[in-house]
Amino acid sequence: MGTWANYGEWIEQCSDYLKRDPIWKFTAYPKSLWLFDLVWQDCEKLKNSFQGEHLVRQLIRSTDSVSANIDEGFGRGMERQEYTYYLRIALGSARETRSRYFKLRHALPSDVVEHRTQLCSEIIALLTSAINRRR
Repeated sequence: MGTWANYGEWIEQCSDYLKRDPIWKFTAYPKSLWLFDLVWQDCEKLKNSFQGEHLVRQLIRSTDSVSANIDEGFGRGMERQEYTYYLRIALGSARETRSRYFKLRHALPSDVVEHRTQLCSEIIALLTSAINRRR
């Protein structure tokens, strides 16, 4: 697991098979994978904290759910109504992740919390836009 200064550095280390997949073009998808990697790093710092133990488990779960549900919906076909259903689940998980970072503001540096909540907000906007286009 690496440490990346920015999204561009993170993309550089991603496997070509991922970047060639059509789902990669939906910006919310690679951003949600990057968010998960960042969350993983953050949780390494929090895992031994009594106060953060429960939130860490929930943070991993909610963050994993974002990309997993985009994958699930995409795999069922973008033209189907199910796709929108899974995007809505991903949206809810992104919002949950953002609120968990707010709760972890006591345990993480403020710049980390700010970056992660901004990234969540970006993913939320991308998902909301995609859902609204499908209406």
